[in-house]
Amino acid sequence: MFKRMTDKLGSHFHGHSKEYTNTSPIHSPISSIPSTVSSASSLLPQYDHRGSISTERTSLSASDWSKRGDSLDYIEEEKSLGPRPTKHKGTYRLEDFIIQRTLGTGSFGRVHLVRSKHNLRFYAIKVLKKEKVVRMKQIEHTNNEQYILADISHPFIINLWGTFQDATNLYMVMDFVPGGELFTLLRRSNRFPEPVAKFYAAEVALALHHLHTLHIVYRDLKPENILLNSDGHIKVADFGFAKACSSVTWTLCGTPDYLAPEIISQQRYNKSVDWYALGVLIFEMLTGLPPYHQAQGNPAILYEKITAGPTHIRWPSANNEEFPLLAKDLIVKLMDCDPSKRYGNMQHGAGDVFAHPWFREVDWQKLCSREIVAPYLPKISGEGDASAFDNYDEDFEATASYGLPADDLYGHCFPDFEYSYTS
Repeated sequence: MFKRMTDKLGSHFHGHSKEYTNTSPIHSPISSIPSTVSSASSLLPQYDHRGSISTERTSLSASDWSKRGDSLDYIEEEKSLGPRPTKHKGTYRLEDFIIQRTLGTGSFGRVHLVRSKHNLRFYAIKVLKKEKVVRMKQIEHTNNEQYILADISHPFIINLWGTFQDATNLYMVMDFVPGGELFTLLRRSNRFPEPVAKFYAAEVALALHHLHTLHIVYRDLKPENILLNSDGHIKVADFGFAKACSSVTWTLCGTPDYLAPEIISQQRYNKSVDWYALGVLIFEMLTGLPPYHQAQGNPAILYEKITAGPTHIRWPSANNEEFPLLAKDLIVKLMDCDPSKRYGNMQHGAGDVFAHPWFREVDWQKLCSREIVAPYLPKISGEGDASAFDNYDEDFEATASYGLPADDLYGHCFPDFEYSYTS
């Protein structure tokens, strides 16, 4: 995830009013995650982190729509949401922190584990080279990420403490989430037992619902972008593709396995694409692979299957057990090709998701308060333990250049990043 936090590709293809609270919470003991690979799951192909794709265009022109045969009279343009009250954020400088190590690298820069000289807490600082962000046409996505995270405070979403810039770089001070990626845990386990998948899916659903109430579409849900905190609860991270969206948008972005059919078809879409992606996530957690996975990585076949819809999904069985019927029912409803019939996007909104029988035993209030013990507790030796992340060669020359005077050609492109220079 941290690699993709600095490596968004810029090329074309690179509710009900009632409370849904039940008497028994999810019970998913840590021992329910297999420590060894079963003979069935060992047959699953292994693959590395999946990159995201993006185009720069955020709307279609009148000529584009006329070519597509759509009437402009019926296009609901995305409205500007205007200023919204933001949470308090601190003012930071490079000299406030001691860089400990690199957590991830990418085309735009690095993510560092740092320690505050003032409160001795550990943070993750994402450093983006302004020149590369501009050259790869990711200005809008970068500004969107800053703008959106400045608004959000939720137990299952990563927290942005503040941002600043110098002549050459942008800096984002964020939570350090020490448990690593859900992707890593899933690959090590190959697949999750049903209660474990349900636990993570429920927390993701709460995070998505919170974003949607703020008129934010996330657009890049996948296990790589879900981090595990020290208590085992999730933090949704990497908001490079998130966008304030009161109605519809058209940008092609996301991860191929998780793209909704309307995105692939370059149609207007709304926040329901996130619920579609939740269906894909549940399937992948239960089986080890997304529903339309192509071992050869052929995007044409993948997109053809996505547009064909969930009736063409092959539902695997494991250990001679059929795929859980309630989970299957929810996945199909979340992955409906018709957004108007998709769970999360109908009359009762997210209430349909929360009330689905697969989530029957979930106590949503306790879960949101993190009063339910997580199924897996990361092995953390202490504060600042980053052993859950890969080791990277340190570029001391690059870090030594942070904050140095230089010609600032692109600072005007990032108006919400305050200037802060080392003394």
